[in-house]
Amino acid sequence: MTADSTLDGTAPLRSRPAARTHEVTNQTPPLVGHDVTDDAVLLEGVVREGAEWHLDDLHRHGRLVGSEEAQRWADEANRCEPVLRTHDRNGNRVDEVDFHPAYHSLMDLSVSAGLTGPAWTDGRPGAHVARAAGFMLSTTLEAGHLCPVSMTYAVVPALRNSPELAARYEPLLASRVYDPGLRAPASKRGLLAGMGMTEKQGGTDVRAGTTTAVEQGDGTWRLRGHKWFTSAPMNDLFLVLAQTPDGLSCFLVPRVLPDGSRNTFRIQRLKDKLGNRSNASSEPEFDDTVAWLVGAPGRGVRTIIDMVTMTRMDCLLGSAAGTRAALAQAAHHARHRSVFGTKLIHQPLMRNVLADLSLESEAATTLAFRVAGATDRAERGDAGERAFLRLATAVGKYWVCKRQPTAVAEALECLGGNGYVEDSGMPRLYREAPLNGIWEGSGNVNALDVLRALSREPESLEAFRSEVESALGADTRLDAAWRALGAELARPEEAELRARRTIEQMALVLQGALLVRHAPAAVADAFCATRLGSDGGTAFGTLPAGVDFAALLDRAPGS
Repeated sequence: MTADSTLDGTAPLRSRPAARTHEVTNQTPPLVGHDVTDDAVLLEGVVREGAEWHLDDLHRHGRLVGSEEAQRWADEANRCEPVLRTHDRNGNRVDEVDFHPAYHSLMDLSVSAGLTGPAWTDGRPGAHVARAAGFMLSTTLEAGHLCPVSMTYAVVPALRNSPELAARYEPLLASRVYDPGLRAPASKRGLLAGMGMTEKQGGTDVRAGTTTAVEQGDGTWRLRGHKWFTSAPMNDLFLVLAQTPDGLSCFLVPRVLPDGSRNTFRIQRLKDKLGNRSNASSEPEFDDTVAWLVGAPGRGVRTIIDMVTMTRMDCLLGSAAGTRAALAQAAHHARHRSVFGTKLIHQPLMRNVLADLSLESEAATTLAFRVAGATDRAERGDAGERAFLRLATAVGKYWVCKRQPTAVAEALECLGGNGYVEDSGMPRLYREAPLNGIWEGSGNVNALDVLRALSREPESLEAFRSEVESALGADTRLDAAWRALGAELARPEEAELRARRTIEQMALVLQGALLVRHAPAAVADAFCATRLGSDGGTAFGTLPAGVDFAALLDRAPGS
């Protein structure tokens, strides 16, 4: 026995080769350094809805969104959350919110891409579709910073109810310059807008608001009250609802008055939210706050609903994009990760899950672009598209936002334990997922809004009918689903109780009609079989044998 031997004759541990414990293999590389616009479903939607002229700019935006630097901004803006400063060192009220530099970088990226107001002043057909595509790309990067972006876009049609105010502020709301900081609006190169509707005692019932407005002799009003949920309090202008002798009315409230003095906008606290951490949401208090009337007195809800309609569309766009972002991460992981000697993307059950997620995402994205196209054509005077938009926005907002949390959870699961770790980015997507289903009207509110449109605006149902019937005859399952929906709509009894079921049927039939008309045959066939027919389960990954899985997976983004 030698000095280098043990009693049993084997080599001692110290003489064995060192174990390579830190060699990393079979891990998925980060999904960075790519053009997010390289997505067949997105590009087809842009072209189909009339914004092909925007493709070069969209690719430039997509490369920025997919860059490693932008991905770092998204992470930092959510880890380093906004901080409220109510007073300065001398005890003076300042009511300011400080953001991490990464948040400002995200804002600059999206504002310079024209995602705020430029679509309203761009005379080219498809301008709102171009903006929608850019909004979806930015959402795949980081959703929180898009709240002020969305409200700035949406405020323009509401502000046009007062032409003088619109003439003063619309050019700056349509600027592509991000100019942060509280200063007199006229001194800035670009403005951002927000809204203040809900109060703690009313919530969705905005008519229960107790904020009051008193008319002054100089054309202004003075507001007093407390709003419960007002996001992006560092924006320059806000549309606010307040009670007047004529009823609930809409007002424009600037953070800084034209003479450069601070308007009273006391931020009581920032909300501690489940997700959307980069975006500050606040409770402002008005106390002799200067405001200007927007629209007619007593018509506040009718005035601000023009803004809410646009933000609801952005909820639809955002949920479609959030679902697609999660799918991209899941598909990217499966294309690079091996299990039992085979890439995950080639494992039959994983292929089923990813193909099903891809099908869900394509249906959501196609519907979102159809609504964006209708918005664009309605803005240019198409009455039929305006009628269609009335139902399609509420139906799409309800269903796509409702499906996002389930789809994102399934995509997260595709990454296994890695998907549950913050570094993957999936937890942030998961926390964001329920948000659009709540903001700008929860599921119940949107379902009831559909019932209201069906009873009061029959032209909207006719436009919806025309859209679906243009696809009938191509798939018997779609035809049968349309007949079943007709029977459902013909049942006025218990309409409110059954509203969610009705809206779900409307959404699926509309998605099926759009895919039959515009998607590859394999996509439309799989959707009609599993969403409209009976050949599919309730969980993702239950597509039947015979589905063209390769065709569906080819439509999934990622690399």
